[in-house]
Amino acid sequence: MLPQMKDDRDAARSLPASWTFFLQWLKNPLAVAAISPSSRQLARQMMSQLPRSARRVIELGGGTGVFTQALIDHGIAPADLLVLELNEELHQHLVRQFPGAAVVCGDASNLRAIAQQHGFDGEQRADAVISGLGLLSMPRQMQQSILSAAFDSLQPEGRFIQFTYGPANPVAREVIEAMGLSAHRASFTWWNVPPATVYVYQRRVSRAVPARSMR
Repeated sequence: MLPQMKDDRDAARSLPASWTFFLQWLKNPLAVAAISPSSRQLARQMMSQLPRSARRVIELGGGTGVFTQALIDHGIAPADLLVLELNEELHQHLVRQFPGAAVVCGDASNLRAIAQQHGFDGEQRADAVISGLGLLSMPRQMQQSILSAAFDSLQPEGRFIQFTYGPANPVAREVIEAMGLSAHRASFTWWNVPPATVYVYQRRVSRAVPARSMR
C-alpha cells in the first residue's frame, strides 16, 4: 500500500462517526440517503417497536452503528446480531466498533443466503429486522425482493421495522398486498435530519371462521 493511501485510511478511521457518514454521503448521495446519522430519538422509537421477547435481530443498512449500539443497549447480545452494510467504508467502521457482532458487507437482497451462512435460519431465525434502507426510492421489484428475503429470515411472528424520511409509507401497497403483510405507522420524530417516520410490517394472521351449524 502506498504511504499516502495508508495515511488517508488511518485519518478516516480517526474521524467521528458523523464525519465518516457525511464523507460517504459526499461520495455517493444517491446511495446514502441522509447527510447525517440517525438521531438517538429515532433509535429509541425503533427499539420501542421490537417484540418484547426479541433475542435475535438483523439490521439492514448499519451506517455508523446508531441502531446497532441501541440494540445492544436494549439488551440484544452482539453474538445475536447480524448487521448488513453495503458501503465498504461504513462496513469497516462497524467491524471496528462492534467486533462481537456479525457485520457483513453485503446487499440486502441477498439476505436469505447471508442469514443462513450466519445461523439465522430454522428455529434460530430473527425476531425482528431493523431497516434503515432507502426503500422509498427503490422500484417495487427490489422492495419485494428485500422484504421477501427478510421475512424468510424472520420467525412467524417477527417484525420488519423500517424508518423513512417524511410521512409516506415507503413500501408500495402492491408489495404489501402481494406478500400478505400488515403495515402501520408507529411513530414520527421531528428531531432527526431529515424528520423520520417508523413503520412496522408483519405477516397477516388469518383467523378461521367458525362453521355454522346446520339445522
